[in-house]
Amino acid sequence: MTNIDYKSVLEKIPTLFNINLNDGEGKKLLFERLSSILEYDFAGIYFLNPESAVLKYSSSKDYQDEESFKLAPSIKEKLFTEKGFVFNQNSDIQKNLNLGFYKSFIIEKLIIGQTVYGFILLASKKENEYDGNSLTILNSCSKILAYLIKDVELSEVFKLQLKALKDGIVDKNNAYKTIKEQNEKILESEKIKMEFLANVSHELRTPLNAILGFSEILSTGACGELNPKQQEFVSDIRVSGLHLLGMVNEILDMSKIESNTVKLVCTKFFITRALSEVANILKPLAKQKNVRLIIEYEEDFEVVADYQKIQQILYNLVSNAIKYSPKEDEVVITAKKEDKNFILTVHDNGIGIDKKYHGKIFAKFVQLDSAYTKKESSTGLGLTITKELTELHGGNISVISEINNGSTFVVKIPLRD
Repeated sequence: MTNIDYKSVLEKIPTLFNINLNDGEGKKLLFERLSSILEYDFAGIYFLNPESAVLKYSSSKDYQDEESFKLAPSIKEKLFTEKGFVFNQNSDIQKNLNLGFYKSFIIEKLIIGQTVYGFILLASKKENEYDGNSLTILNSCSKILAYLIKDVELSEVFKLQLKALKDGIVDKNNAYKTIKEQNEKILESEKIKMEFLANVSHELRTPLNAILGFSEILSTGACGELNPKQQEFVSDIRVSGLHLLGMVNEILDMSKIESNTVKLVCTKFFITRALSEVANILKPLAKQKNVRLIIEYEEDFEVVADYQKIQQILYNLVSNAIKYSPKEDEVVITAKKEDKNFILTVHDNGIGIDKKYHGKIFAKFVQLDSAYTKKESSTGLGLTITKELTELHGGNISVISEINNGSTFVVKIPLRD
């Protein structure tokens, strides 16, 4: 059994959210990210039907996608009814799926609602490679993959129906009805996915807050003085916990936005107060990379807006800027009044964004593929939430950026009396 770096695993699992299986590179990226979470020599995603298992996605060129494997009745029952499981050589499942080269296996089901529609299998040439801890990790991955894969399949059916209509193959009225039904299924799948994410996030937030609270107590020396190494460990726990809590909160925020339950609570406040508080909150993150946070403004001024949501807009933009900035650099946060608007800008000297992606970065679960984004875990929701909260104030957000030339995000919000 390979030793598991749980901190690394916790950071990498959410990166599965960012995979687009409609993209030509999506399948390759899926297996790359899975292999960084759990080691395997073969990974397969199978769909189940009453008689067989169909290999839908495979990490190996030795197996053809869409290959069908007839299953013994006892195996079908096991796959449909039991929870995920670990097994070793000489299993009937190994024989049925033609996996004779491997010595240890792990399986977890793919479920939408209460329906099992497939499973993910990892196989290793090492003996006893997987155990209960591996199963817990794969279970977390399978919950994300179940929705990613199902969304793609529904989208494919939708595309086929459109093609059939275009080619005149099917009756138009019947085609419109079928397309409408498939579109409703896609929307329902998206709704179920967001509900699932919100429920998981609620469950995670309580223990995370406890971890952060205890780490804060330890760092103050209330339980005894810590040596420098212990202080470093406690600091790592706190920074990682804050990062994960931020991701959890993003999912909850997105869920509220999608259900139209987000309301503005507007008050009057000085804009520099919001800038300073966000900078103070993010100092530990900036300190890790020796990034300086610089606040610039010509004059302080009052605005009428939802203070917490303005803070969140700034937090999302500044934390992103820190994340993608080079070490020992700076992030500049500015505020000014212009005509009947107030404008917030966040500038970094990081990797930049190709112009062709400027319209995509505000979409849900989008994370651009680069050397930096592969290292950094996120939900891909931060900019989506920022855009939604800005528009809720009647404003807009834009980006000025080029590859290797930094990024400037500009938020423009109307001034209110």
